[in-house]
Amino acid sequence: MMQNVHLAPETDEDDLYSGYNDYNPTYDTEDLENDTAFQQAVRTSHGRRPPSKTSLASSMGRPVTGAIQDGVTRPMTAVRAAGFTKAAVRGSAFDPLGQSRGPAPPLEVKNKDSPEEKIRQLEKKVNELVEESCIANSCGDLKLALEKAKDAGRKERVLVRQREQVTTPENINLDLTYSVLFNLASQYSANEMYAEALNTYQVIVKNKMFINAGRLKVNMGNIYLKQRNYSKAIKFYRMALDQIPSVHKEMRIKIMQNIGVTFIKTGQYSDAINSFEHVMSTAPNLKAGFNLILSYFAVGDREKMKKAFQKLIAVPLEIDEDDKYIPPSDDPHTNLVIEAIKNDHLRQMERERKAMAEKYIMTAAKLIAPVIETSFAVGYDWCVEVVKTSQYVELANDLEINKAITYLRQKDFNQAVETLKMFEKKDSRVKSAAATNLSFLYYLENEFAQASSYADLAVNSDRYNPSALTNKGNTVFANGDYEKAAEFYKEALRNDSSCTEALYNIGLTYKKLNRLDEALDCFLKLHAILRNSAQVLYQIANVYELMEDPNQAIEWLMQLISVVPTDSRALSKLGELYDSEGDKSQAFQYYYESYRYFPSNIEVIEWLGAYYIDTQFCEKAIQYFERAALIQPTQVTWQLMVASCFRRSGNYQKALDTYKDIHRKFPENVECLRFLVRLCTDIGLKEVQEYATKLKRLEKMKEIKEQRIKSGRDSSGGARSRREGSAGSGNTMRSKMA
Repeated sequence: MMQNVHLAPETDEDDLYSGYNDYNPTYDTEDLENDTAFQQAVRTSHGRRPPSKTSLASSMGRPVTGAIQDGVTRPMTAVRAAGFTKAAVRGSAFDPLGQSRGPAPPLEVKNKDSPEEKIRQLEKKVNELVEESCIANSCGDLKLALEKAKDAGRKERVLVRQREQVTTPENINLDLTYSVLFNLASQYSANEMYAEALNTYQVIVKNKMFINAGRLKVNMGNIYLKQRNYSKAIKFYRMALDQIPSVHKEMRIKIMQNIGVTFIKTGQYSDAINSFEHVMSTAPNLKAGFNLILSYFAVGDREKMKKAFQKLIAVPLEIDEDDKYIPPSDDPHTNLVIEAIKNDHLRQMERERKAMAEKYIMTAAKLIAPVIETSFAVGYDWCVEVVKTSQYVELANDLEINKAITYLRQKDFNQAVETLKMFEKKDSRVKSAAATNLSFLYYLENEFAQASSYADLAVNSDRYNPSALTNKGNTVFANGDYEKAAEFYKEALRNDSSCTEALYNIGLTYKKLNRLDEALDCFLKLHAILRNSAQVLYQIANVYELMEDPNQAIEWLMQLISVVPTDSRALSKLGELYDSEGDKSQAFQYYYESYRYFPSNIEVIEWLGAYYIDTQFCEKAIQYFERAALIQPTQVTWQLMVASCFRRSGNYQKALDTYKDIHRKFPENVECLRFLVRLCTDIGLKEVQEYATKLKRLEKMKEIKEQRIKSGRDSSGGARSRREGSAGSGNTMRSKMA
């Protein structure tokens, strides 16, 4: 038994691959080309001899496949061995790798002129046009988007005709036709071509080959809503609702909301309430809850308003808590992750959703508070209590501040102040907001000490509150400390660069300090933010006027009157600048426009009257001086100007009557008496002696009065000089004694 056991030699103990190359030389095919016997057999007829006629066994005596030998069935094997062909068996050269066949034939060249290839290219072009149209729409280029959509529609119709000529109608690409028509209708609607959009939607909806085309009736309803055709809008919304299966719950809810909004537009509040109640019971959301409150407010149902408000604040926000974004101090990896996600798009969306919810709740509370109870204060208190028990606890303080603002609108300053003072012991953010409002209130009432006190409280509670810093700067500005006021405004801008109030006020401060270049820079920055602010435009023009650049001032005032074309102050300022430039015609145009919008400006009236006198149209100047006399009836100047215009225009009788009327009202007016004496003399009236006597008496009285005033001044001046002399000698004595 041990004789068949062979021990490995000790020398090969470490050779792991020993025996790896040991194989039977019968299977060696590498030297077949050098094997003379094998090559001779291949070249001779021995290698090409026909197969044996025997059918039971091979030439080597091996049973054929599937044969029965000695009662044992031989298993089936492959018909042909891998790498060998029948041709090789019949005497061809041995080529197991097929190298003698040569290179592969070239690819068949596409025939670009074939109908199938043309259809394929045209279909690709239509798809590209639809994509380009959608991209242009998303970029805001609605005109280009419509042109691309129309081009896609034209090419798609050509494609359909070509396909019908080549293939059967069943092979038409319905999806492409649907997308082209739907995009065209959408672009028509975006360009406010509603009739064309409706026609295109009708083509889609009426075609039974388009699956689920009935949903597009929602879009048709939206168009009718924009056209204020509310009955048709409701009809199409309901048709779309009937064709949408119940499994599409979200889609059905949105359509129900549209139906409710349309009912509100038509004043059918009971139907709108039914729609919104269904939405709030099925899938409550903020918009539906707010619209439900509006509907109950319209019908005046107090109790239902309260219930709807409670439903609104119970709507889940479905956002993460703010605590999630507070990074832990012990895990740097988590800190990095939180730093990356705390201001990403999802977080921004959450903030927008929360801000929208707060806006709806605040607006609803301000709407229903005055009507759900006997007074708006009680109503606000109820809303505050409800909000405190909800997930919007922080809104309760904002509602209280809004309550104070409502008191302000009602001119009840005492109640507003008392309400705001309740926040002095609250947390710093609320305290700062309340103190800011209190400071502003006292500033409006010119109680600058109280305003400064509450501004300090607001700043101390929240140093980064730009409104508090602006109010503090205002109180310092009112006290005349412009440099310090500028520092507060700068700090407010450092905390919030978009604080337009601080930027405007610092521009005014620089004007006071005569730092006009810096003031201009501030107002130009503000103009970049508030493009159509009339106040900013006026300040820029005023700064240029102070810098003695009237052309720039005129240019900015022209921009101002394009924003507020009826501002009489801006028009009169333009007239003044043109007058200073010597352009009387342009000055007259703007002064006249200013007079049309505000005919009580004495300066404008005086200029227009003087302009007509200078141009020798005295009769036209009369109406302006008469209006000035109506505005200032105690000023004799305007009535004298009216009489002077009558006299210059040659209407002496009217001038005489006017002077007599002035003399009755102002009997001590010397100038009136002089003109009366002159007119009576020219006309030859007997009253001239009477007026001359009065004139002499008045002139004498005036002379005596002037002498008394002069003597009084001389006596007071001598006494003052004597006192100054005695005081000077006393000072000299004291200096000597010292």
